[in-house]
Amino acid sequence: MNTSPQSAPVARTIDSAADAQQAIAHLENIMDSLLATVEEETALVRSGHLREAAALEAGKTDLARLYMLEGERIKNSQDFLAQTLPAALESLRKRHDLFHALLQINMTVLATAHAVSEGIIRGVSGELTRKTSPSTYGAGGRANAPALSAIQPIAISRTL
Repeated sequence: MNTSPQSAPVARTIDSAADAQQAIAHLENIMDSLLATVEEETALVRSGHLREAAALEAGKTDLARLYMLEGERIKNSQDFLAQTLPAALESLRKRHDLFHALLQINMTVLATAHAVSEGIIRGVSGELTRKTSPSTYGAGGRANAPALSAIQPIAISRTL
């Protein structure tokens, strides 16, 4: 039985108990590999190692593609699986729910890192604008905000 996450799932339908067990095992193996990759990415992002985290993207994309293909195959055979292996199907559903909860943690970490980096860039941009524009005061004695023409764009490289 080949349950390697790198092997491409067969697009045929599930029509035997053996096929069903193999498909479930394959999907679980893919989920394990994807989860390990996502957990590694989360740890790297949390520790600030963004280059290393970005290097995981290609493998994560391939695993996600395999996950979607095998998940669709199982979904299309759900009636057969419910009749043939109801306990295995229920176990897979529970594992799938846990899998999604763990993916949500990863997405939260990535969104937080994105928001923090965006805030840093906006702060640097605002500080540069403040330093390069003249300080003037308005009629009420308060400092005027820099004119929109004084704001200098910041060029950033999206390649880590």
